[in-house]
Amino acid sequence: MFSAILVFGDSTIDTGNNNYINTIIRANFPPYGCNFPGHHATGRFSNGRLIPDFIASLMGIKDTVPPFLDPHLSDSDILTGVCFASAGSGYDNYTDLATLSLSVDKQADMFRSYMARLSRIVGDEKAAEIVSEALVIVSSGTNDFDINLYDTPSPRIKLGVEGYQDFILSGVHNFVQELYDIGCRKIMVLGLPPIGCLPVQMTFARQKQNERRCIDKQNSDSQEYNQKLKKSLTDIQSNLTGSVIFYADIYGTILDMATNPQSYGIKETTRGCCGTGELELSYLCNPLTRTCPDANDYLFWDDIHPTQLAYLVVSLSLVDQILHVLQ
Repeated sequence: MFSAILVFGDSTIDTGNNNYINTIIRANFPPYGCNFPGHHATGRFSNGRLIPDFIASLMGIKDTVPPFLDPHLSDSDILTGVCFASAGSGYDNYTDLATLSLSVDKQADMFRSYMARLSRIVGDEKAAEIVSEALVIVSSGTNDFDINLYDTPSPRIKLGVEGYQDFILSGVHNFVQELYDIGCRKIMVLGLPPIGCLPVQMTFARQKQNERRCIDKQNSDSQEYNQKLKKSLTDIQSNLTGSVIFYADIYGTILDMATNPQSYGIKETTRGCCGTGELELSYLCNPLTRTCPDANDYLFWDDIHPTQLAYLVVSLSLVDQILHVLQ
């Protein structure tokens, strides 16, 4: 169904690009990757595989998706697609300044470099064909709201929640247009998760350990943004000839895992498997933090990123949505 997979966005889908840039937001050390094939940290912010890996595997493209900045990329890797995502990034430049991540603009520049290498391998015409038939996944926005509105408010706070939603949506529009101009035609844009259910948000809200629960206002903000995003993507597609640009929901799946964990064999939804649930050095794991005995008991691996099990559940839902749109 797809010639390749191309991935843009933030830490939920970054398969290791941040290993190769000057940022402290990395996951190339234990206990990250403990359940990944080979049991080693790759830069993925979880205990194992991420959404791009699962979707690539489920769609028969490849088993895992390598980061574009990996200096050991083979021609075969290039032909079947790579990841350009960068942990900590967003659509807002303020977000990237705060995290020293690769902005979506820089990710687009990396994509152009990828196109040049792909063209050297197979020629311009075949390269354009591969990209036009590739599944493109875009997942970003959570960092924008966390960093600029909720946790460490930036000057963007003067826009208000609705104004900031519209500001981010303009960034989505510009980025999708840029991907289309480069040659992408099948673009899936993921909505926001229920941000209020992230353990890091509960911690910032100073919830007591035995009283941790999802923050309703942040979840309703996420829902409102997702409704706007879905409409916006329909409008964008109508103006881009030959494109299939569609919204993909992750909110419902993650919220269901958070509110009905027993249905998935999950026992803990308000803390990450690694760490204590308190705000220690950061919301990420580090080699000294304790790790739970079984990550499959947890919805979240650290204070913001889901476990491999949760990513698999989300990926299965996304594959259903892809097939519904494209078959």
